[in-house]
Amino acid sequence: MTLPRRWRDPAGQSLVESALSIGIILAVLIGILELTIALYDYNYVAYAAREATRWAMVRGSACTRLSDCSATGPQIQSYVRGLHFPMIQSSNLAVTTTWLSRATTTPATWTACSASPCNLPGNEVQVTVTYPFTMDIPIVGRVGLNLRSTSSMVISQ
Repeated sequence: MTLPRRWRDPAGQSLVESALSIGIILAVLIGILELTIALYDYNYVAYAAREATRWAMVRGSACTRLSDCSATGPQIQSYVRGLHFPMIQSSNLAVTTTWLSRATTTPATWTACSASPCNLPGNEVQVTVTYPFTMDIPIVGRVGLNLRSTSSMVISQ
């Protein structure tokens, strides 16, 4: 059996190959763009965690020079959500604050603070910021990432 002449034409073959190649290349490019946006969001999450610990470390229980002293967990969360970065939905940011005190053992270790107040100078504040991110990559589908960063500093005031 012989094929009709138009089916044996190499021009049709290159058209099919081009369509398949362009589809794969576009999927890869969209995947790279999605990963770039995920990296941007992760950098923001890391920045927000660092800024929150800096903000909290100077607003301990001995703070007197600032108007909003003696920082609490909800205040720290409000501060992080108020940073307003483009492309970030601040309402989706989860902020967890942990207060740690230095144990008297050798070598010294940090343990969860049980005495009140916990934001005393010399104690440590640890802020964890979490942000859900969903990538939508052609062929692969939707991939959910939970971007998370933790920062800690010793309270100075």
